[in-house]
Amino acid sequence: MKNNLLIFAFSFFAFPALGWAQSAPDFKELLDSAMVRDSNLKMQITQNKLTDLDEHKLKDIFLPTLELSGKAGYLNGTARLTSPEINLAPFINIPEGAFNNNFNVSGFSGIAKADAKMLLYSGGKVKYLKKAVEEKKKSEDILLEKTKDEVVAAISKAYDQLALIHQSRKVLDESTKRLDINKKTADKALGYGLITPYDHKKIELAQATLNAKVVEYEGKKELLLTQLYILTGISKERLRLIEPVLSPVELLAAEKGIEQRAEIRALEHGINAADYKIKAERTWMIPKVQLMASAYYIGLYGNRIKSSENVIPAVPLLGYEGRKLDWSPNNINVFPLITAGVGFKWEIFDGKEGKHAEETARVGKEVLQNQKEDALKKLTLNLANNQTNYDIATAQITLKAKEKELAKNALVQAEKEFRYGMSKSSQLIDAENDLEAAELEYQNAIFNQRRAGIELMRSTQELDITKLYLIP
Repeated sequence: MKNNLLIFAFSFFAFPALGWAQSAPDFKELLDSAMVRDSNLKMQITQNKLTDLDEHKLKDIFLPTLELSGKAGYLNGTARLTSPEINLAPFINIPEGAFNNNFNVSGFSGIAKADAKMLLYSGGKVKYLKKAVEEKKKSEDILLEKTKDEVVAAISKAYDQLALIHQSRKVLDESTKRLDINKKTADKALGYGLITPYDHKKIELAQATLNAKVVEYEGKKELLLTQLYILTGISKERLRLIEPVLSPVELLAAEKGIEQRAEIRALEHGINAADYKIKAERTWMIPKVQLMASAYYIGLYGNRIKSSENVIPAVPLLGYEGRKLDWSPNNINVFPLITAGVGFKWEIFDGKEGKHAEETARVGKEVLQNQKEDALKKLTLNLANNQTNYDIATAQITLKAKEKELAKNALVQAEKEFRYGMSKSSQLIDAENDLEAAELEYQNAIFNQRRAGIELMRSTQELDITKLYLIP
C-alpha cells in the first residue's frame, strides 16, 4: 500500500512536469529565444558598448589625476668656473683666470615627485563631444530596431513555412484518403470488367506518387525544424509539436511614413552628432584652463663636494697657503617643495590643424546628408513596391480560393462519373491532381501574402507581430 502511494505521488508530480516540458512553443517563445541567440544582434550590441565607453570617458575627463614618479642613482657632476678680469685700478686689479676653479659633486641622489592635475575648462569641446556621443548612441539604438525586425522576419518566414508544410501534409492526407476510397471502387469495377487493368494501374500510380510527395514534404519539414532549432535553440522534440495554421493578414493604411524608418532616424541622429563634432573642433582657438599642483622631494646621500683649486685664496705674507673645498655632508634633502596654481593653454596658431579637423567634420556631415537623401528616395520606391506586392498577393488569395472551389466541384463530379462507369480513371486522377494543386496554391498564396504584409509593415517601421500571430 505504501509503495502504491509513492508511485501515485511520483506520477502526480512527474508526469505533469513532463507534459509541460513537451508543450509546443508559441511564436513569442520562438521569437524571444531567437533574439537572445541572433549573432548579428549580439555583435551589434557588443559593438555599441564601445560608444558607452566613450561616453563614460568624457564624463570622467574633469576628474583630477595624480601621478607619482621618482628616481634614484649615482650622481657625478663637474662645474667649471672661469673668472673674468676685474680691474678697479688703482685699488684692485685681478687678471682673467686668476680664480679659475672646477667644482665636483659626487654621491647618490634620490628624487620623488607627485603631480596632480584637473581640467577646469576645455573651451566647450568636452560639452559638444558629450552631445555628439549621445546622438551617436541614439543612432545605434535605433539601428538595433532594424536588426530586431530582421530577426522577426526570419522567424516569421520559417514559422509560416512550417505552417505551409503542415497544411500541405493535410492536403496530401486528404488526397490519400480519397484515393483509397476510389481504389476500392476501382477494384470492384475491375472485377466487374467495367475498367481495364491499365486504368486500374493508374490509380495505383497516383497512390505511389502521393506517397513520394509525403516523403518529400517530410524531408522539407525536417529541414525547417533544423533551421528553427538553429535560430532558437529549442529542441526539435518540442518544435515537432507545433501545428501552425496560415491565415491572411489584414492591414490598414500605414499610420507612419518612411521618415520613421530606422535608417532615416539613425541618419538624422548621425547628422546631429556631426553638428556637435563641428562645434567641438571649432573650440581649438579657445584657451583651456587646468588646475595643477606638484610636490617634490630631493635628497643627496654620501656625497662629496670638492674643488680643484683654492676657494680661500692664499696669504703669502702670513704664510697661509689657502684652502680647497672638500665637503662630505651626510645627507642633504629638500622636502616638501610644493608648487600649485592654475595654468592655461592657448593655441593661437596650430598650423591650421584645428581648421582641418573642423573641415573634416563638415565633410562627414555632408556625407550623412547625402546618404539620407539617397535613402529617402529608395525607401519611397520600396514602400510603393511593397504596397503593390501586398495588393497583388491579397487579390491572389481570392483568385486561388475560387480556383480551389472549382477544382473541388470538378472532383466531386469526376468521382460520380467514375463510380458509375461514365469516365476513365485518368479523368478522376486529373481532377484529383487539380484539386491538390489548387489547395497547395491557395496555401502558397496565403504564405506569399503574409510575406508581403510583413515587408509592407517594415516599409514604415510598423512591424506588429500581433497582426500576424496570437500573442498571449
